[in-house]
Amino acid sequence: QVQLVESGGGLVQAGGSLRLSCEASLRTFSSLPAAWFRQAPGKEREFVASISWTSADRYYGDFVKGRFTISRDNGLDTVYLQMNSLKPEDTAVYYCNVPKNLLATARSLMVRSGEYWGQGTQVTVSS
Repeated sequence: QVQLVESGGGLVQAGGSLRLSCEASLRTFSSLPAAWFRQAPGKEREFVASISWTSADRYYGDFVKGRFTISRDNGLDTVYLQMNSLKPEDTAVYYCNVPKNLLATARSLMVRSGEYWGQGTQVTVSS
């Protein structure tokens, strides 16, 4: 059974930082791209960032504007999202996402999410 377990969310003041982690129990994780999405109350889920299995390719949502960095450690089957200069509008549940198909890419995850989702971790940014 595939599991993606996120952690690292919490309450932070505007301008602060958080580091999210997502640990995958997926044998092929090191060969797959991975992504972060988020969903704010009353809004649709949106793409945040994605990373290729080699970490060579990384993509970000337009709203990130250099504030977030996605990374991964394939030895630990973990993907990270370092979030700096957080704003109240970053408040959302953040989800880890991994595709089932080895043909998926970090670029394709920008427009089509993968099949596996974590349970989400809440990020709340106060003003």
